[in-house]
Amino acid sequence: MNNCKKLLALGLAGAMTLSLAACGGGSSSGTSSDGTSSADKVVYRELYSGEVTTLNYLTTSNTNEYAIGANVVDCLVEYDNYGNIIPSLAESWEHNDDMTEWTFHIRKGAKWVDKTGAEVADVTANDWVSTAAYVNDAHNDSGSQYMYDTGSVVHNAQAYYDYTAYLLTLETMGIATGENAVDEDGDPIEVVDPVSPEDIGVKAVDDYTLVFTLDQPCPFFLSVLSYTSYMPVYGPFLEEMGDQFGLDADSLLYCGSYILSSFEPQYERVLTKNPTYWDKDNVFIDEIRMTYNAEANSVSTAMYESGEVDYVEVSSDLLDSMLKDEKTKDLVHGSRPDNSFSYFFCFNFDPQFDEEYEPENWKIAVNNTNFRKAVMAGLDRVKALTVNDPYNPESLLNNTVTPANFAVGDGKDFTQYDALKAYTDGDSFDAAKAVEYRDAAKAELTAAGATFPIKVLMPYNPSSTNWDKECQVIEQQLEGVLGTDFIDIIVEAGPETGFLSSVRRSGNYALLKCNWGADYADPQTWSEPFGEGNNYNFWDTSEDPETAALFDAYSAKVAQASAIYDDDAARYTAFAEAEAMLIDNAIIIPFSISSGSGYTICDLNPLEGEYASYGVASQRYKYQKLYDTSMSMEEFNTAYAAWEEARTKAVAE
Repeated sequence: MNNCKKLLALGLAGAMTLSLAACGGGSSSGTSSDGTSSADKVVYRELYSGEVTTLNYLTTSNTNEYAIGANVVDCLVEYDNYGNIIPSLAESWEHNDDMTEWTFHIRKGAKWVDKTGAEVADVTANDWVSTAAYVNDAHNDSGSQYMYDTGSVVHNAQAYYDYTAYLLTLETMGIATGENAVDEDGDPIEVVDPVSPEDIGVKAVDDYTLVFTLDQPCPFFLSVLSYTSYMPVYGPFLEEMGDQFGLDADSLLYCGSYILSSFEPQYERVLTKNPTYWDKDNVFIDEIRMTYNAEANSVSTAMYESGEVDYVEVSSDLLDSMLKDEKTKDLVHGSRPDNSFSYFFCFNFDPQFDEEYEPENWKIAVNNTNFRKAVMAGLDRVKALTVNDPYNPESLLNNTVTPANFAVGDGKDFTQYDALKAYTDGDSFDAAKAVEYRDAAKAELTAAGATFPIKVLMPYNPSSTNWDKECQVIEQQLEGVLGTDFIDIIVEAGPETGFLSSVRRSGNYALLKCNWGADYADPQTWSEPFGEGNNYNFWDTSEDPETAALFDAYSAKVAQASAIYDDDAARYTAFAEAEAMLIDNAIIIPFSISSGSGYTICDLNPLEGEYASYGVASQRYKYQKLYDTSMSMEEFNTAYAAWEEARTKAVAE
């Protein structure tokens, strides 16, 4: 182990902090783009194979695109490496008693600069007013506008969006007024009352005082503010650029830790440290150089070995050979588990598949609790997850819908609340119980008129790596436990494009692996896929009295939990009880979290950067340092264990 790697491992295993004089493996000499000396400049280099279509951070919802915005524009708040919210462009904030009014005090001295670093204007509260007006105007088609109407419900934001959408419809059809107008199908166009951008509940009291007004109490509002749709924009510049805003590096202004100093599509992107940045002492990498290469996945390993790049993604099919190769075995390591997405199997209560798969028979089976429990207890999730991670599949296992380490209420992780703790600390797979549930279900289903084996249509998206193999493992494993005379798992490829529309949203499945991504730091976000009108499992449409009663009880519990805003413990207890209803009754089967970046070779320490399971924090390079070489698997595992322990203490405090 060289000295830099020793520093990395020892620092993480101890206080989880490192000397600011970190080893700069990518240092270079010469002259920077602004003409200054770049001797000993710390440069991080990586390849990319997917080009962006826009740099407009206010409209994109594409990770590849907003990853640039995340580094060149700051938010009101940011995160430390344990996930705690800390000040950024807002130095401080407070809220009223019922959390419907939030006041932010904007940091004085923060600047908007152009791509050369020349100052253009001060960052002021007006910049967030400009953002709200732009994002909620339907003409701009923002992919993250929904964040103004999800959970937080900013006053009149959705009303303004609906009004501008109405105007856009009239403009598209060439109609001057909506009165007595009809659409292309001949249906009446409903007139929408006028709403102006000034009506939106985002106000600048003065240049450095910003107030958000919400329609309902929102204890998690701070966690909403790290989305692109809440990033500031300098209004006069936005107006000047018009529809040219965000087309290239010249059509953006910057107030974040980096400036997009060079942007040449399908050649190179260069992020340069912002010399006017308010917190530049916490920006340790001077330049981030991203080079386009259509074959990035196949050439990056060789380029790392020759010292040309600092990052390699290791695909699952190459992992085994690279861990056995003397040149790479001590460089490959895992990544921090990504709990921004939860994967779970949905039972479809409103089957819309072909008659050959016996939808009416499936309806009888899926409304039987013992049948669902038999499938849940019979599913060996760890075995299925070895398809994607043969070395540590347990790290991906998720025993609840809400992932562990996602939400903390009253100093305790949500998954450790009483209603969920038994699931969190256990494993739903139990072959003996599965057989018991199967036998009970068989008697009940026979009496209800069902025929056997129960056909279970389980589609997969062929464009998703290894999903087909995972389905095959599950088919063999479940049928092995429950018997092919009881259940017939039918694995079938869905379309490569439009899979969600043609399969999940249209109910063209019996059992399907689904996922949901967190929108904010509260367990409420994980209840959204299962509410009324959902297109995940359609259990709200079931005509079975027992299922309908369960849905009503679940909905009532979610409503009760959502109404609690001034007592974290009570709110989390109620949400945990609601989530337990889903698992207790096997309405869904919790499965896994995302694999994150999977296995990588990387000269950055992934545990040093900002940490959050939502928003843009995980895309930022601020706080990260560059090292001479990559951690090994053992070093990363030691570091991650130390990080988990330190995070638990930090969150509790």
